Amino acid sequence: MTYLDIKKEMENLGFECTYGSFKSSPTPPFTTIQFAYGNDVIADNQNYKDIGNYQLELYTTTKHPPSEQLIENRLKELRLPYTKVETFLDSEDLYQVIYEIQLIGG
Repeated sequence: MTYLDIKKEMENLGFECTYGSFKSSPTPPFTTIQFAYGNDVIADNQNYKDIGNYQLELYTTTKHPPSEQLIENRLKELRLPYTKVETFLDSEDLYQVIYEIQLIGG
């Protein structure tokens, strides 16, 4: 699975999604995905298995548990474990929920 697959899954759920950031912000709720860091498995002095840690970010104007539940259910269906962090972005007047996921080989 690649980040493009995750992007498509979010779009199938009804969320606009892009890599990194939109050129002009769409109407919330929307999602973004981006590479955060690598955590490759290394063996015999070489990268044996690519493991990318990505951040899937949900932006909403109000705290919206149904949107979060949609995303979490889809991540579970895809068998992608995640961690979740939430914050309020004063400068954007938006809630941001970050799901950190690992994509192996993607």
